[in-house]
Amino acid sequence: MREMIYLKNVVTLQLDADKCNGCRMCVKVCPHEVFEVSKGRAKIIRKDYCMECGACALNCPEDAIEVRSGVGCAAGILSGMLNNTEACCGGPDSGACC
Repeated sequence: MREMIYLKNVVTLQLDADKCNGCRMCVKVCPHEVFEVSKGRAKIIRKDYCMECGACALNCPEDAIEVRSGVGCAAGILSGMLNNTEACCGGPDSGACC
C-alpha cells in the first residue's frame, strides 16, 4: 500500500480497547489499514494514515472508536475537488488551508 499520511500527529482518532469485542469491523471498513486485531482486541497501528472518514466509528458495534470525521485534510482535499477550489483543511470559513 502506498503511504497516505496527511499530517503527522493531528488525527482525532481514538480507540477504547477495553470496549472492543474483537469483531474486526474496523479492519474491514478502514480504507487505509489503520487497525489490526490482536489477542481479541483492535489496536491502532497506523494512526497517521487515518483520513478521518468515520467509517470505523460508524460501524463499531461497541462504540469503542471515536473520530471527528470531516475535519481532516482528506475532507478538505475532497471538498476542493468537488467544488473545483483549492484544498482547504479547515473548511471554507476557517482560513486554514494545506
